[in-house]
Amino acid sequence: MTRKPKTEATHDPASKIDQVIALLGREQGATLAEMVAATGWQPHTTRAALTGLRKKGHALVKDKRDDVTCYRIGTAG
Repeated sequence: MTRKPKTEATHDPASKIDQVIALLGREQGATLAEMVAATGWQPHTTRAALTGLRKKGHALVKDKRDDVTCYRIGTAG
């Protein structure tokens, strides 16, 4: 009996935290509402994810865009 060779699984879509990191990596960053819309998370969960990213060493910068708080990944220092 011959076995079929294992095939590699197709690439899974990016995780939600990867989606958040991609949004934060944009030049204009992302608002809380944009991150909530992209992930389906509640606002408090999204803010907790931002805290987790800070704890993992990401330098998050808070700015304003059209009177709305906007977050982006900046450079440490």
